[in-house]
Amino acid sequence: MASEAVFISQVPNVRFDPGQIVMTHGVSALVQQGRLNPSACLRRHLGGDWGDLDDSDRRQNDAALKSGKDRLFSAYEVGPDLKVWVITEWDRSVTTMLLPSEY
Repeated sequence: MASEAVFISQVPNVRFDPGQIVMTHGVSALVQQGRLNPSACLRRHLGGDWGDLDDSDRRQNDAALKSGKDRLFSAYEVGPDLKVWVITEWDRSVTTMLLPSEY
């Protein structure tokens, strides 16, 4: 928990509290293999850069950020044929990094 607080404090322009930050087994495996640095995706997500979403999804996130009544969703193309999703629950209790195949 302390490491999450340190990480968050180092992110410029944090727009919301992510709650507990977790990753799925698939994302963890990519991190262990050196194929993914999760910090870049988390920084973008916490700063309100929703990544590779269409305008409708971006507007939904922006509205959810203001209302606090819906989840926040980001999608990032992090390599050839490799996409990572980041989802923060509507109550901002948990932020999960996952692969689309794990949804």
